[in-house]
Amino acid sequence: MLKVTIDGQTIEVPEGTTILQAARMLGPEVAPPAMCYYSTLETSGGYCRTCIVKVTKGSEKDPRPMPKPVASCRTMVMDGMEVQNKTSPELLEARKGVVEFLLANHPLDCPVCDQAGECHLQDLSFEHGAESTRYEFERRTFEKIDIGPNVQLHMTRCILCYRCVKVADQLTPGRSHGVLNRGDASEISTYIEKSIDNEFSGNVIDVCPVGALTDKTFRFKNRVWFTKPMDAHRECDKCSGKVALWFKGADVLRVTGRKDAFGEVEEFICNTCRFEKKDAADWKIEGPRVIDHKSVISSNHYLANNQVPDFAFREVADYKAIEDKPVQPVPAQNQLNN
Repeated sequence: MLKVTIDGQTIEVPEGTTILQAARMLGPEVAPPAMCYYSTLETSGGYCRTCIVKVTKGSEKDPRPMPKPVASCRTMVMDGMEVQNKTSPELLEARKGVVEFLLANHPLDCPVCDQAGECHLQDLSFEHGAESTRYEFERRTFEKIDIGPNVQLHMTRCILCYRCVKVADQLTPGRSHGVLNRGDASEISTYIEKSIDNEFSGNVIDVCPVGALTDKTFRFKNRVWFTKPMDAHRECDKCSGKVALWFKGADVLRVTGRKDAFGEVEEFICNTCRFEKKDAADWKIEGPRVIDHKSVISSNHYLANNQVPDFAFREVADYKAIEDKPVQPVPAQNQLNN
């Protein structure tokens, strides 16, 4: 076992563990952000550079610091290594520069983007972004193409994290899309505008960290913070059938895979579960989905002490009655006392 210290916290990890993996073992509050790395997708990582860290001590054998920030998703832990993530002002300034590059061509259309509220780039720009941009050139734009009946492609929002390409390579029987061209002309597209319609193609929506790939069946229907996510499952012969249902009243607006604390899908789901099973009667409801307390999605949904609210165990048919229940006015005497 190798010892590594990250932001003052020491942990022992097996040989071959990356700095990012070690940081995630300590918890989300210590782990660097990651836009392209995905633990379940082979060869992912090394593209976006948002996970850079400062290595102040290489190892016990060679305690010299590394001269530049390194990508934590690609750098292996060495015994005695010491790393700074959130405790280094120089590193945070460098990460701020990385975010500025990611936002150089990204459109400011968060108010109309379906990814708003659960967008990793929004979180990253809030924590590390600048108040204004120094970019003076025209943002790149792309012609819209139709890539199938279920997935909407907005290439102008893409940050080229390559996650959707990894999913297509490793999860589906045949890949019909990829990265075309080179350099600043690179784009995600289908070959000769071929449709993406294999049984697991919908997973590209879940792995996309921005709003470049969105669900056509959920498009412009609601904002995620107005919905109530519930864990549910069903018997499925194609996938595990374990999903998150996003309710508005008694209606299921969309179905997604369940994500962990780092925003990664725990088990990929098939298109049948994702796009065709939008009736609550098709599912066995387990209870409210546990959402990070810092997320706007969890606002007013769950109690501060993480107790499960009463509405979670009522019949789905009763949700609309709960939503429409009139709010009782506060007596004037109580208003004065408060």
